[in-house]
Amino acid sequence: MDQHVHIDEVIAPKAGWSCRLDAGQHLKIVDLQGAQAVDFLAYAADRPDERYNAADTMKIAGSIFLTKGSKLYSDMGRVLLTIVDDSVGCHDTIGGCCSRESNLARYGQPGEANCRDNFLGQLARHGLGKRDIVANINFFMAVPVLPDGTMAITDSRSNPGDYIVLRAETDVLVVLSNCPQMFNPAAGYDPSPIRCVVYSNSDEKEMVR
Repeated sequence: MDQHVHIDEVIAPKAGWSCRLDAGQHLKIVDLQGAQAVDFLAYAADRPDERYNAADTMKIAGSIFLTKGSKLYSDMGRVLLTIVDDSVGCHDTIGGCCSRESNLARYGQPGEANCRDNFLGQLARHGLGKRDIVANINFFMAVPVLPDGTMAITDSRSNPGDYIVLRAETDVLVVLSNCPQMFNPAAGYDPSPIRCVVYSNSDEKEMVR
């Protein structure tokens, strides 16, 4: 299958990133050094008041975890993206993003860098703001839930080179934070770079257009 690469970037530790994906394009996120959480949001590109909906995504799938074959639904019941490949097998939908306020409440330290500020910085580039932040996905982050409902952020299951690939089912804006968390294992207590590759498969263009 021939591939055309549109973007191939390494995202620095603790940084944010965003881009528009046309329907049929793929986004591959690579955990270069392992144990690095990636907080992720998605919006309909031309009407961003329609955005990823965590509750509907979980209810329709019947699972709180994401993996290959999982579909990411909007609050309008549309599929925004599909996970078409995944080397880890389990990604979090409930842990949310870190912020100065949550770090202070949980750990007694606000921290200088956090995912919510990264989201805000990227959203501002697209005319969006705080009200547009919703419950997000955490790729490569492990948040197991026990039968009694107990949950916690635990050691990551991702190794160096692990990846996830998403296919846009409509034109979407994707926004991510390469998690800066230093007070729990989300980034292995040592935030590291990730790689983002946007590409098209030539034989899929006719199917989605």
